[in-house]
Amino acid sequence: MANNSNTEAFKGTWDYVDGENNDEYLKEIGVGMMGRLAAKGLKPRLVISEENGKWAVRTETTVKTMTLEFTPNVEYKETTGDGRELKGTVRFENGKWIQKMHDKHGKESTTTRWIDEKGQLQSVSECGKVKAQKFYKRVQ
Repeated sequence: MANNSNTEAFKGTWDYVDGENNDEYLKEIGVGMMGRLAAKGLKPRLVISEENGKWAVRTETTVKTMTLEFTPNVEYKETTGDGRELKGTVRFENGKWIQKMHDKHGKESTTTRWIDEKGQLQSVSECGKVKAQKFYKRVQ
């Protein structure tokens, strides 16, 4: 399912435009105060690519560049920018990219991404009762 036309739309370069409630979300998933303060001023660029069924999301900021590689529906391991270790899976469903993650303590979070009617990449992240939203515009 990862090669249908809906998933193709995610590929490309995306610049951060705006977001809501990110600090509360970062707090809920266990990011410390210093990490949250550092994240406030960042405007990440996402570079999303796929080759032979393996996807890569490179997140570029003025502080750090990190890459997450995954194969849809296969569990992956990730070390976050602040050093937390996560396991997760990504699946594509009805034009959406659904990423479920959990840390070593069992805390779960879900991020759902889609391309809206304006051509923006929207991202909604949820953990517990906290929800954050980010908007990105396509650069290329």
